[in-house]
Amino acid sequence: MDPLAIDPRYPRVSQGRRMLGLALDWAFCYLITAGFFADPGTGEFTPIIFLLYLGQYLLFCILGGATPGHKIVGLKIVRFLDGEAPSPKQALIRTALLALVVTAITFDQNGRGINERVSGTVLVLTRKANA
Repeated sequence: MDPLAIDPRYPRVSQGRRMLGLALDWAFCYLITAGFFADPGTGEFTPIIFLLYLGQYLLFCILGGATPGHKIVGLKIVRFLDGEAPSPKQALIRTALLALVVTAITFDQNGRGINERVSGTVLVLTRKANA
């Protein structure tokens, strides 16, 4: 298969759904940080949210392929090769590259970010979108 061809196995996930999942996860991390770790407005608040976000992303990616935000919007992370759950190594690569942000917002024609291509993973729908 041509590497630039659209892959029919994995329909493109909308950017809106991706961003909604991310926003929900960020909101959960915000609430946890505000409740347990730091007061909003302090200098350490945002870095704690960011580290908590990356930690939960890695953990949930390894355990089930979906963060709480992904589950709510009907998404799941799978291996691109065979559609199975990502390995811990793939989850770590994906999360590390996600931390760089630009790798997660630079997409190919299949809608996969650089973090997905390098880690060998893809975000897929777990339920059909409402028509």
